[in-house]
Amino acid sequence: MENSTEDSRIQSFDLGTQLLLKTALKDPGSVNLETVSNIIVDQSLKDQVFSKEAGRICYTIVQAEVKQNNGNVFRRNLLNRLQQEFKDREETRRRSLQEWVYSICCSYFSTSLTVNNMPMVALVHPVYDCLMRLAQPDALMNEEEVDCLVLQLHRIGEQLEKVNVQRMDELFFLLRDGFLLQEGLTSMARLLLLEILEFRAGGWMLSSTAHKYYYSEIAD
Repeated sequence: MENSTEDSRIQSFDLGTQLLLKTALKDPGSVNLETVSNIIVDQSLKDQVFSKEAGRICYTIVQAEVKQNNGNVFRRNLLNRLQQEFKDREETRRRSLQEWVYSICCSYFSTSLTVNNMPMVALVHPVYDCLMRLAQPDALMNEEEVDCLVLQLHRIGEQLEKVNVQRMDELFFLLRDGFLLQEGLTSMARLLLLEILEFRAGGWMLSSTAHKYYYSEIAD
């Protein structure tokens, strides 16, 4: 990934923080990587656009540290912070639905914490737990949470299924029952649930016809 692309994602920070992050991308051994991991997570909890891209920044730092000294300091600190966010998830949801949704995006920093292109086992169960929480009846009543759930399943649903297909089956039982049985869902929530059910049934892809149907409906 081009450094200029990474740099463009950190322009919202003050100059000192920008310098710290840019250095971490190129020379991670020269900066405090615990501070770097906390900065990235804190910003992701406030900025949805950043939270969607932060995993790529983390991946770049992880790879740079491995190349530099075969280290895992950044990965270890990031994992510790994400595990703390996971423990506090219900408190976060009660305090701020928006922050809770953004914290789900943080969970998907697992894209930067992979082994042989698969999510680390330490993150798989917490990520599944977050997805199961989003599939509960009270969460399905909120379009923002349904949209978050569907987005994350598009991103790494196939990877998670390869690690633990039983939990993915359990998750989709909840989604199917929610779609078929739950009263009071908005039309958009139902459309999103139907789309993700069909997406997985199609082997984690949609036919061109289905894609046109769902995304024309969402656009409308």
